[in-house]
Amino acid sequence: MNPPCGRCNKPVYPTEKINCLDKYWHKGCFSCEVCKMALSMTNYKGFEKKPYCTMHYPKTSFTIVTDTPENLRLKQQSMLNSQALYKEEFEKNKGKGFSVVVDTPEMQRVKKTQDQISNIKYHEEFEKSKIRSDCVCMSDWFCSFISSLCVFPLIQKRYQAMYSYMAAEADELSLQEGDLILDVEPIDEGWVFGFNQRTGQRGMLPANYVRPV
Repeated sequence: MNPPCGRCNKPVYPTEKINCLDKYWHKGCFSCEVCKMALSMTNYKGFEKKPYCTMHYPKTSFTIVTDTPENLRLKQQSMLNSQALYKEEFEKNKGKGFSVVVDTPEMQRVKKTQDQISNIKYHEEFEKSKIRSDCVCMSDWFCSFISSLCVFPLIQKRYQAMYSYMAAEADELSLQEGDLILDVEPIDEGWVFGFNQRTGQRGMLPANYVRPV
């Protein structure tokens, strides 16, 4: 069963599919989410599994935690609590024993304050991790290209057409069954670039339409 297109949800056939951002696309549907400019595997930028051109790629941002009076109070309270723990440790080292800290209302308030500080730090780290994950998405196209190299051997340069194929785009290569294709190189998952010895033309063609000879 042919998978649906990430843009129009219509079936994508092997001869016209682009596999990118964990989706399959028609070549004509692989365009910028904003301006609809046609994109390729070399000039797109991915964001939340959607393609964008360089001009309209969403700018990531993160929240800055400012030193508000409340945050300053929380910071000061944390410091006081740290000093109390330091004094306790100091008494241990002196061998004079230490006072047992009772779970008083004041200590409960200090504990609640520490929990609030931890929540603030958690949100800071969460925003930073979102930025790092967006950077990882930008390398999706490179991973897809490497996987295509593993599927299609680089050593073999001579291939023969098993089926006829009519070029749908100006940069594609028409085939007749039995045509000899030279200088074949993979360019994308499911597509290769080669030279048709019969017609003397160069262009893209479906990888599953040819076999090595």
